[in-house]
Amino acid sequence: MRSHRTVSRLGIVGFGAFGRLIAEHLGGRFDILAFDRAGPPSAAPAGARFAGLAEVATCPIVILAVPVDAIAEACRAVAPHLQPGALVLDVGSVKLGPARAMLAHLPDAVEILATHPLFGPQSARDGLAGLKIALCPLRGTRAPRVAAFLRRALGLDVIVTTPEAHDREAALSQGLTHLVAKVLAGMEPLPNRVTTRSFDLLREAVGMVRHDPPEIFEAVTRGNPFAGDMRRLFVELAQGLDRELGPESVAAR
Repeated sequence: MRSHRTVSRLGIVGFGAFGRLIAEHLGGRFDILAFDRAGPPSAAPAGARFAGLAEVATCPIVILAVPVDAIAEACRAVAPHLQPGALVLDVGSVKLGPARAMLAHLPDAVEILATHPLFGPQSARDGLAGLKIALCPLRGTRAPRVAAFLRRALGLDVIVTTPEAHDREAALSQGLTHLVAKVLAGMEPLPNRVTTRSFDLLREAVGMVRHDPPEIFEAVTRGNPFAGDMRRLFVELAQGLDRELGPESVAAR
């Protein structure tokens, strides 16, 4: 990552909600080229220019901002155009699958850093400072420089980990959050007057993820290899608590 005085090109492959978020926060620091197979949006963030996939993939830094299940396809598409020494990153919500895909389909001459920004457009609406991002170095030596840039320039809390360790923790911290939010959304309308602070926080959590695209829910609940066991444990414990409480409350008798 260079100083903002020397502007480097940065390519974004996939220009959905998160691709646009990247462009908004890095547009003043990089010359951003973007590609999306759906075509240019009606209005791109300032500093972002749409180009063909081949041109975008020749940038020194290439971010694959595509759904987790499209990572392998994106890797195969950019591979012929990547320059030796380029840095390729993903931003997927799970890491084991994307890490394997990038190592399998990207050229040996490029560096690879798997990342997971632990936020989205909703949680980042007030800025990035203090939010978390996980980095999983896969190939190359630039991960410490990237971490330093993210801390210094964007104020992010950087967590360096491995794809497996990331997915094990995220199966609970993220997968379960989306699962509970999905259940609560199915119970709407939720009360908004007689509420506790803890319930207000639950309702806030529902609001933060309810507009996420379906592929994010699929990734964190099915794409994470540890999510199924965590979900089954949660359901088992909830069913055990239901049996312990019995068919009705004392007050209802």
